[in-house]
Amino acid sequence: MARKNTDPIQFKVEETIGVLSTSANGWQKELNLVSWNDAPPKFDIRSWSPDHTKMGKGITLTNEEMAALKETIQQAGL
Repeated sequence: MARKNTDPIQFKVEETIGVLSTSANGWQKELNLVSWNDAPPKFDIRSWSPDHTKMGKGITLTNEEMAALKETIQQAGL
């Protein structure tokens, strides 16, 4: 069933992989595995409030996209 625009987005942080940075107000940019609307978890990079009740804009990546990102970073020598 498709989600209506008025339905709240459901999410569950399945695993915190790492904190990339912390801002002065306590928000943290994190790499996590997140399940959105009960779907299988995806890699997710975004900022989160200290209690994980609010979030900023971010990006989600499938396993294949994460593998491609890793390879691209390695090839760039970063």
